[in-house]
Amino acid sequence: MVSTMLFEDVVKYYSSGLVKCEIYDYCVGRWVAVECFGGVERRFIRYWRDGRPLSFRSVLDVERVFRSFAFARPRAIYATATVYYRVLRREHLDDVSNVRLCTPVWDVDSRCEHWRYTLEVARLIVDFLERNGVSESVYLKWSGNGLHVHIHERAFSDELLSKHNPLDVAYATVEYALRRLESELKKLISSFEFRKIKVENVMELKRVYTAPLSLHRSLDVACVCFKPSEIDSFEIEWTKPSEFRHNRDWRKFESGEADELAEKALKEVGGYLAKHSVVYVERKAVERKPREVKAGIGRFQIMAILQAARYYVLKGDLEKAKSFGLNRAIFYAWAKHHRGKRMGISGRKARGEIKFTKVFGENVPTSETGWYCMGGIEQRPIDYDRQVTEKVNMAMNYDEVWKQAVEYVKSFPAGILQDPQKFFKEVYEPVRDTFFRKIAEGKLVKGKSVGLDMFMKKQ
Repeated sequence: MVSTMLFEDVVKYYSSGLVKCEIYDYCVGRWVAVECFGGVERRFIRYWRDGRPLSFRSVLDVERVFRSFAFARPRAIYATATVYYRVLRREHLDDVSNVRLCTPVWDVDSRCEHWRYTLEVARLIVDFLERNGVSESVYLKWSGNGLHVHIHERAFSDELLSKHNPLDVAYATVEYALRRLESELKKLISSFEFRKIKVENVMELKRVYTAPLSLHRSLDVACVCFKPSEIDSFEIEWTKPSEFRHNRDWRKFESGEADELAEKALKEVGGYLAKHSVVYVERKAVERKPREVKAGIGRFQIMAILQAARYYVLKGDLEKAKSFGLNRAIFYAWAKHHRGKRMGISGRKARGEIKFTKVFGENVPTSETGWYCMGGIEQRPIDYDRQVTEKVNMAMNYDEVWKQAVEYVKSFPAGILQDPQKFFKEVYEPVRDTFFRKIAEGKLVKGKSVGLDMFMKKQ
């Protein structure tokens, strides 16, 4: 079913006051994307022409898209599941502390002509949510060749969201339901004549989903919303752009009704670091490869944590361990990218004379107050907490990360921990790209080494 709409028809469709208002109301606060089909190739636009992230600050911005990018022929409008505090600069998009809310989305991928099968799959998810106390805040969107099941982002209370990052809450809720429903979904889909239906948790920081009443990118289908009570009456004709049937009650929610479900999900699944999983594709379960977190934490934080754990295990001073861990992370990051250049670091400048202290075979600059330094700047425990602890806590529980990191470091002989090159090669390097994932899966610590235990007893 290839689109027969001319670009003039597309513009006319989006000129409807109802269409513009529905798209704007959903997209406000989210990062927007527009798919265009001008020329030979399609284009995916995510920034205004002045370089700012594409976002809607008034309903007029929906019209502005078609004026600004008319040369590319805009067709479909998408927005992130994440609702941001600010969407003004590119750096706002990577900052998970900037996420104010997040919409849980179950992605049911199918074919338009098999819409009845698709609805049966969605019904399983909706029934599960209802059994878990979530009903008023649930809505569905027919996206084109499938549908999305949503929980309104305001179904989670402010109290819950003050304890957990909204992205963690949404991801865990979706994943928890899929794990609970896996066998039922497999059984249901295997009973269909058309079995190429898959249900996925594709919750990510910047992934986009079709906005309500947007046109599909290649089908003459409008993305209509409907409530669970309308599943039995839904007809695919509701999606015709010329006479769509759309329920504006997707806005309705009951604050806090999804809290209990989210708490159970977070306890079992964990946060955003847990791997995505495909429930069913053509008679067999498929798992995607685990991915390292990309939400503002990475090798720098891993190095700092492991170096701090190394210091703590060998010397037993937690505050000095934080200073040392951050110091070594800065040193290795600078050494890798700025060899031969002057180091520039922001922080509190060390007072008085800086001396060098021999620590694990390395000469480390140390201030008069006892904190380790780099570029004349002290690395204090408070700096470690700001650059490491707080950032990790945005994605997962830092206390659990620290606990496992210490146990992991303890599993190595003292001779390795006391040698900087061996530590880098044998402790840090093997886990620098899998550290957080292994922690999320409980696979970081494989067992203690007698060598270190014996060393600790001698101290």
